[in-house]
Amino acid sequence: MKKVLVFLTVTIGLASFSFTVLNNQQPKPWAVPDNFKKMKNAVSSDAASVKEGKTLWDTHCKSCHGNKGLGDGSKAAQLKTEPGDFSKPFVQTQADGEIFYKITEGRDDMPNFKKKLPEAEDRWNLVNFIRTLKK
Repeated sequence: MKKVLVFLTVTIGLASFSFTVLNNQQPKPWAVPDNFKKMKNAVSSDAASVKEGKTLWDTHCKSCHGNKGLGDGSKAAQLKTEPGDFSKPFVQTQADGEIFYKITEGRDDMPNFKKKLPEAEDRWNLVNFIRTLKK
């Protein structure tokens, strides 16, 4: 009986640890050129920009990233790579230019938006909206 209790305790502890680690784990590193890391947002983060960013989000991003950026969009389960949780610090602590680069260039399941959103202002509006997704 004692061995069973020890086994169950260890199993539950490992499962809990694994769940915590996996849910807080950052996705694989995404190299961003230094010039983008230092790039300043070209659009002021005001109500109009955030509103425009939300409209673009609803059209281009929500299906994978979800309404609140939690990575739970209607298409998320079909992706090979997890869309990520944009409310987490590993996203929110990135420089605006890093997020802009990722939107612009894409990677894996994440398409690039150079052609879909050819105006840099639109991609900056998305960055400003993404900033509102923090918890």
